[in-house]
Amino acid sequence: QVQLVESGGGLVQAGGSLRLSCAASGRTFSMYDMGWFRQALGKEREFVAAISWIGGGTYYADSVKGRFAISRENAKNTVYLQMNSLKPEDTAVYYCGMTGRKLSPNYSDYLRATEYAYWGQGTQVTVSS
Repeated sequence: QVQLVESGGGLVQAGGSLRLSCAASGRTFSMYDMGWFRQALGKEREFVAAISWIGGGTYYADSVKGRFAISRENAKNTVYLQMNSLKPEDTAVYYCGMTGRKLSPNYSDYLRATEYAYWGQGTQVTVSS
């Protein structure tokens, strides 16, 4: 049984930083792509960032490019999202997802929530102005 557990969310002032972690179990972590999505109150879930299974490819939404960085540590079955220069509009529940297959290096593939077969329970990030 695959489990994804996010941690690291919290309340931070605008301009601050947080690092989210997502620990995976129940599947060979190193063989699958990982992504972070977020969902603000009253809005649809949106893509934030993704990293390929071998870690060489990273993909970002335009809204977070240059501020967020995704990384993975296969030895620890963990993916991270370093978030810097946070803005109030980054406030959302952040979810990590694991893909159901190895994706080709196409940005559009990583954007699709339907490519992610497993999800964590989410962690709340609140950025105050």
